Amino acid sequence: MLTENLALHQPAWQSSTWSDAGAERAVDGQYTNLLLTGGQCAVSFGVQIADWWVDLGGVKNIHHVFIQHVTKLWTDVVSGYFLGFSVYISNSTNREDGVLCFSDANYTRTTIPNPVNITCPYHGRYVIYYNTRTHPPYPEGYSKSAYIVLCEVEVYGCPTPGRYGENCSLQCPENCNCDVIGYTCEECVSGYKGHLCYEECDNKTYGLDCRESCGNCKYGEPCHHVNGSCPSGCEIGAYGATCKQSCGNCSNGEPCNHVDGSCPSGCVAGAYGLTCKESCGNCSNGDTCNEVDGSCRYECDVGVYGKTCDKACQSGRYGPNCAKTCGPNCQGCNRFNGVCGCQPGWTGTFCEKRSNYVFR
Repeated sequence: MLTENLALHQPAWQSSTWSDAGAERAVDGQYTNLLLTGGQCAVSFGVQIADWWVDLGGVKNIHHVFIQHVTKLWTDVVSGYFLGFSVYISNSTNREDGVLCFSDANYTRTTIPNPVNITCPYHGRYVIYYNTRTHPPYPEGYSKSAYIVLCEVEVYGCPTPGRYGENCSLQCPENCNCDVIGYTCEECVSGYKGHLCYEECDNKTYGLDCRESCGNCKYGEPCHHVNGSCPSGCEIGAYGATCKQSCGNCSNGEPCNHVDGSCPSGCVAGAYGLTCKESCGNCSNGDTCNEVDGSCRYECDVGVYGKTCDKACQSGRYGPNCAKTCGPNCQGCNRFNGVCGCQPGWTGTFCEKRSNYVFR
């Protein structure tokens, strides 16, 4: 059983404070007088959003959270203050940065327990109590405002990182991230599996939870269980740290370099780039592009322009390298040959002739 209260006398905060009933009262270890005005409970005003947190002083391995609301003068009306409350575990004071540990969606004024123990098997620095009344109508029994009336909040877990079990007496397994509940790791480090993370990934898998599949390793070997690397390199046609990338169009059908994918004798005609995976644009006269950067030696073919001749002519341009301008009387022209539709009063292939048509 975990016996240390990690929240005791730790810094606490709440979104509003009624009288002098500050947030620190909920972690002072005193809750013998559970009256609203008994001097041992943290109390807020009735507001739309009630927010309270305690700073555990560092990231802790949390097991469960004990919450004691006010009990004396506990009535159906008072119990309605707490309906819909949530508990978060976070590494910051922002609940959205953390995980939702508990959210009440089922309690009524007569069934809400007090006190309540909530299992929270997470790592975190801040325990956040949160309630809201921002979206009416509310379920039956809910108060119109949210309140903090916490007489004590106790957070139980292991104060020392890397410990778990009864009285935190056990050292976490080497390959476990040490969310250990019921002698089972909640998460193993990359490359391991099993309830205490002693087993390496198998069946050609690797990584976190062994979810990744190995790439194309040489000789069909399994990859490294942690990072997916191949012990003897990649199979022909594959490259990269995990041999999951396919070679490009290397000349003479050669395999690429298994590390960076480069082609030892360059690219086949029509391809370029370090890995020969890029296709040349439309160079003039069907010429091939530069196999390093894809540029054309002379100029672009008709209808295209740009360093790699892969961009269509802008509106109003046509021809080789898009160097020609459409006729002044055109209503847009063909980017390849400049043939255009004419404005009223003009005719001809390039709208260069006056029309004899008389407008009436």
